[in-house]
Amino acid sequence: MSRKPENNNGKDEVKILAFLCNWCSYAGADLAGVSRLQYPPNVVDIRVMCSGTISPYHVLKAFQMGIDGVLIAGCHIGDCHYIKGNYMTYKRFQVIRDVLEFIGIGEDRLRLEWVSAAEGEKFAEVIREFTGQVEQAGASPLRTRWEENPANRERIRKAFKPLLP
Repeated sequence: MSRKPENNNGKDEVKILAFLCNWCSYAGADLAGVSRLQYPPNVVDIRVMCSGTISPYHVLKAFQMGIDGVLIAGCHIGDCHYIKGNYMTYKRFQVIRDVLEFIGIGEDRLRLEWVSAAEGEKFAEVIREFTGQVEQAGASPLRTRWEENPANRERIRKAFKPLLP
């Protein structure tokens, strides 16, 4: 599902990390892919068993590693396979958003969405909207140089390996 960012006529593309719930959002992303829905290719996806496993540390680490925007996508409220995972996600999201605003990164670089397995179109639209929002904000103040090679994606995946199914 992850695709290599394309050259944008010398323009530096924003880098987005998406934490996707295994049961809903990841399947929604898969549906978007098999349906050939168009959305920007500059997203690195991390499949997690539940969006409730994402802590403020993971989001801050992503920004430290040069990511410009973080999307957390989980099951709709009331549909979590782990019963209360998305409630925990929502509470943590509020804390993370406040921390980002406090340290000057800006809350517009973080987004929380509920996307079910049947919502491939919604997933693609969320990616398009969020990418546009992050592009408006520009590169993250914490961003260092992002080299356009597959090793960066692997480095990010290794950093988040404890979360992977």
